[in-house]
Amino acid sequence: MVILALNCGSSSVKYQLFDWQRKEVIAKGMVERVTIGDSFIIHEVPGRETYREEYECPDHQVAIHLIIKILTSKDYGVVSNLEQISAVGHRVVHGGEKFAHSVLIDDAVLEAIKEVQHLAPLHNPPNISGIEAAKANLPDVPHVAIFDTAFHQTMPEHAYMYPLPYEWYEKHGVRRYGFHGTSHLYVSKRAAVMLGKDPKDCNIITMHIGNGVSHSAIKGGVSVDTSMGLTPLEGAVMGTRCGDIDPAIPLFIQQQENLSAKEIDSILNKKAGVLGITGQFTDRRDVIEGAENGCDKCALALEIEGYRLKKYIGSYAAAIGGVDAVVFTAGVGEMGWQIREKALEGLEFMGIKLDKEKNRNTMTRKKESVITTPDSPVKVFVIPTDEELVFTEDVAAILEGTYTDHMKFRYTFSGADFQRK
Repeated sequence: MVILALNCGSSSVKYQLFDWQRKEVIAKGMVERVTIGDSFIIHEVPGRETYREEYECPDHQVAIHLIIKILTSKDYGVVSNLEQISAVGHRVVHGGEKFAHSVLIDDAVLEAIKEVQHLAPLHNPPNISGIEAAKANLPDVPHVAIFDTAFHQTMPEHAYMYPLPYEWYEKHGVRRYGFHGTSHLYVSKRAAVMLGKDPKDCNIITMHIGNGVSHSAIKGGVSVDTSMGLTPLEGAVMGTRCGDIDPAIPLFIQQQENLSAKEIDSILNKKAGVLGITGQFTDRRDVIEGAENGCDKCALALEIEGYRLKKYIGSYAAAIGGVDAVVFTAGVGEMGWQIREKALEGLEFMGIKLDKEKNRNTMTRKKESVITTPDSPVKVFVIPTDEELVFTEDVAAILEGTYTDHMKFRYTFSGADFQRK
């Protein structure tokens, strides 16, 4: 069984082709600048040189057609024909309350995804375009939706409801949903293995830190709280998103600067966060370098981010009644030892004893690491995430009829004998 995983953004399409029998990635890549001009594909196959091709993709259908063309190419491909692709898994950012687990896509499911696209206007429309385009290019294979929000549907009502007029929830679905669910699922299962425990016996705080940032409080193996809310804007400081702020600030600035609501929304999502503080950087490597070279704003951005991360660790430990492990993942979480150190500094009272040397030597996207001392009551792990593997296993299990949901289904990576390739 060969499974194609697709992640369609507003101007990009990421893909991965996975051989289920061999349990390995046979190709992956990305089409960039979809819909905006000068688009191109980067195609990677293990053991071969990376291939790049300029190819104009005015829409997602052309982009997916390009991916299929490359995958089946005699010169660059890895499958001889489309019949070798058994199924397609699609990342869908927002499933609202309609979806608590991955599902086979039929007309009713696609319509339900469209009904909640107003909750994620930047993400769901390209996800929908990708599904429609893939179904047009691959009409004879099953298509499966994997939702970012599904993992967090276990949150109790008191955690997901906002103290706002209740009719806003009833009429418009205003509540906390959370995102990065497949990442939090993967690393929490791996953390349980590293603890030598069953997931249902673990309390874990997972910290997904990339350009987008979200945290999850996981009690007994399920998400009971998460930092992102109705949209991905709430929560931690991010590359370009502000995260938690006084909700009166947007209206105040709108009036002071004579800005429209759309302009304010754009600033909070695209010009705030680390970029807003530094005025020039979103990549934390640039921020760290700037701080080392004496840039006060870069140093401030690092202090703010580390402080906010620390507050989430403390609050989530209180929410779940103590913690067995804290997990850092995603690009910054896996590579940014400076930010991890700032987030964990002074948490010895909680039982976190950071091994600074181990932390500073842990900068890898491939290896699972422990960065606390052997006698630390609370462990801190750095675990590279693998959202595509979650996609693949959900798709395979749905096709085989063995899938239930993430709380009952046994993933290969939740076993002690799992080997990351």
